Amino acid sequence: MDHMELARSLRVSTDIHYNCCQSVLVTFAKEMGLTPEQAFDLGTFFNAGMRHGSVCGALSGTLMVLGMTGCDEQQAAALLKKFRDCHCSTSCADLLKAARDRGEERKPHCDALVYEMVEALDAILAQKQ
Repeated sequence: MDHMELARSLRVSTDIHYNCCQSVLVTFAKEMGLTPEQAFDLGTFFNAGMRHGSVCGALSGTLMVLGMTGCDEQQAAALLKKFRDCHCSTSCADLLKAARDRGEERKPHCDALVYEMVEALDAILAQKQ
């Protein structure tokens, strides 16, 4: 199962809820040297923008993966710039408000951000190899 398939399976899981951060972290647990359970626990309190509408959980998880896989500051900065350029914000609250204004439902919006970050990580990590 590739990363995208795993992320998609986590996002549709009904027995366990994976928040956006956990979805990214569990998807890349092996690359970080963590068990899926450790990755899940690490992302526990990063839902809903650290539980107060701050930084998007998918983005937070992605930055953690970059750090744990030895990526450098330039790679993180480039990812952040691309995210901001595409979405005009890194704030969960702002992202959700913009999605609502476009008529998008929350879950599909958040799923799309998780999948976007999984694709970005796949591209970045492929360049490292």
